[in-house]
Amino acid sequence: MTPQLLLRDVPPRVAFALEQSGVHPLLARLFAARGVRSPDDLDDGLARLLPPEGLKGTAEAARLLADAIDAGLRLCIVADYDCDGATACAVALRGLALLGAAPDTLHYVVPDRQVHGYGLTPAIVDLARALNPQVLVTVDNGIASVAGVAHARAAGLQVLVTDHHLPAQGAEGIELPDADVIVNPSQPGCGFESKSLAGVGVMFYVLLALRAELRARGRFDAASQPRLDALLDLVALGTVADVVRLDGNNRRLVAQGLKRIRSGRMQPGVAALFAAAGRAPHKASAFDFGFALGPRINAAGRLADMTLGIECLRTDDPARAADLAAQLDAINRERREVEAGMREQAALRLDALMPSGEPPPALVLFDAEFHEGVVGIVAGRLKDRLHRPTFVFARGADGALKGSGRSIAGFHLRDALDLVAKRCPGLLLRFGGHAMAAGCTLAESGLEAFDQALQQVAREWLLPAALDRKLSTDGPLPVEYFNAETVLRLDAQVWGQGFEAPLFCDEVDVLQQRLVGEKHLKLRVRHAGTLRDAIWFGHAEPVPARVRLAYRLSLDEYQGQVRIQMVVEAAA
Repeated sequence: MTPQLLLRDVPPRVAFALEQSGVHPLLARLFAARGVRSPDDLDDGLARLLPPEGLKGTAEAARLLADAIDAGLRLCIVADYDCDGATACAVALRGLALLGAAPDTLHYVVPDRQVHGYGLTPAIVDLARALNPQVLVTVDNGIASVAGVAHARAAGLQVLVTDHHLPAQGAEGIELPDADVIVNPSQPGCGFESKSLAGVGVMFYVLLALRAELRARGRFDAASQPRLDALLDLVALGTVADVVRLDGNNRRLVAQGLKRIRSGRMQPGVAALFAAAGRAPHKASAFDFGFALGPRINAAGRLADMTLGIECLRTDDPARAADLAAQLDAINRERREVEAGMREQAALRLDALMPSGEPPPALVLFDAEFHEGVVGIVAGRLKDRLHRPTFVFARGADGALKGSGRSIAGFHLRDALDLVAKRCPGLLLRFGGHAMAAGCTLAESGLEAFDQALQQVAREWLLPAALDRKLSTDGPLPVEYFNAETVLRLDAQVWGQGFEAPLFCDEVDVLQQRLVGEKHLKLRVRHAGTLRDAIWFGHAEPVPARVRLAYRLSLDEYQGQVRIQMVVEAAA
């Protein structure tokens, strides 16, 4: 679907003020277009982080954990099987050890996606109880685990829920689990300014509060207290990989993690993942987290066991970290093969769903051969291609269909599932998620009813204009900035969800075009009177001789030579 290329609005006074304060002119324009209003917004120092006391539940969580550490209680972290959950688990284990918990009191469990499903289920509680814990701490899950928390409390366990997902909706409104403490910026009554904290960010904030509590108890003073900034490489990785909005607070967390990595200070597992991905830590960027390290961690949860990912991130042995990173790399290659096969199957099914070539208002796909661990990735690819809310289902080990959805602007996917559940009682066995990504479970016999119900909600909620794909750009790139220095300057910044990387847009003359690797379009273009190289990854269709390209800048290193390359995202 050819997108409509839009130009971001740049408040001229803001851009001028930023430039006058010393910000590079190009960056001043880009930052102003993304909501930065003053130089203070660009201060990424740790002192500018929102204070933990503003996050509801942190003080109570700190007291609970401090009491547990003082009493030598056994703690079990209940993790999740994605990168956010894995990094949050590693941060919890490392942070609690730094703050005085004895190593033999720290344990963790992580669900198997295909066996246990998501969250703190009663089955996961029973799995954890085999480790004889006295306190359960959920990371990146638990806010919707009403039954699991009740099961744990009935067994005499204390439960601390740390999460960032939306609470469950019961018949009488929001339903919270009966945990001892809940820390979640999305819970009712929480006034924390950054609602976009990832699960790993929430756990990091709990540790900040715990350190303050232990300091107040006289365990150490400000000069001798443990340095929790040693965990920021993991916080940054999980935050970017979970594609949460990079508001000012999250950008500071990510920026601090990147600074540590670029200076060589990182966990052995993070260093090993950079090596496995063929990336240079001293040039680390948020792109590396989202497209190199994150997918390798996620692959373990999709096709194997997330224990591999967690162990890679928590080990202090570089040799073991290298071995685990190599295993994760191999699993990720397998994931790519599985995904490619599923995308081919999905393409065949799309032909039947779109006889006229026009996609329906929402897409629902299922195939008996689909792999449960990869449905979310495929849903995202189809959503990007067709610009429609998309759910892809696979058959789970219990015979139920497990679906993962991805959405477009203007269609809150988790709220859509809530409406489907209200209109079709009993259809959804479980559901949860966010505005742009959500999941649900249903009986195979209910697939058609779900398809019809989701499409009905999409018809009601989505105006025709919302179904036209739009791509915001930063307009033409001045010729004087078309150089390697600009690429390095842009790469040094923190870009991501809600603070998108620069996308420039220019008219060019296409002089040559050919396929490379059978699926990438390599272009030679004339831009502003100068010949440029361009490449459009994953696109095989030729473009007109005169075309408007939306592109990013990158450095192409080949045989010792470095060239500027336009990486095409769209053409119009």
